[in-house]
Amino acid sequence: MAGHGTHAAGGWRLAISATLHCLTGCAIGEVLGMVIGTALGWGDYQTVALAVGLAFFFGYGLTALPLLRSGMTLRQAVPIALAADTVSIAVMEVMDNVIMLKVPGAMEAGLDAPLFWGSLAFALAVAFVLTVPVNRWLIGRGRGHAAVHGLHGSHADAPVDTHAAHEEHAGHQEHAHH
Repeated sequence: MAGHGTHAAGGWRLAISATLHCLTGCAIGEVLGMVIGTALGWGDYQTVALAVGLAFFFGYGLTALPLLRSGMTLRQAVPIALAADTVSIAVMEVMDNVIMLKVPGAMEAGLDAPLFWGSLAFALAVAFVLTVPVNRWLIGRGRGHAAVHGLHGSHADAPVDTHAAHEEHAGHQEHAHH
């Protein structure tokens, strides 16, 4: 069973990598949404709604873009991005926005206030730490980013979402027959 420990370590590495990937998209959307909402003087909930929407947009986009570059169509890439990132982004967004709303004065602080940026950085860091085990659990079941990595073949030890891989393969076969 020596290989089991290696597989488990690989699963954690993939979970950390997937969560960092998710964090990148979430952070871009979150920061942009918070900056726009704060600059426009919007209320907390309007700003959070914009930040969450943009976090999902950028999170999905960062997953879909390499798939599109690899030759997939938008119709093939979007379901894979949705399957890979929805749970991860949702957990991350719930965690970081709850923290931002709970830190006294963070949402009201101006864009030039260390409280705003410090709270946002802290919220994203906590969200990252809490999302890694979620991604590890998903990857262990062949879900989440395991589907994306299985399609790219970039991680030989990563589990593959065979349903997504089958659909992707069928799409390529269909495309080849035209």
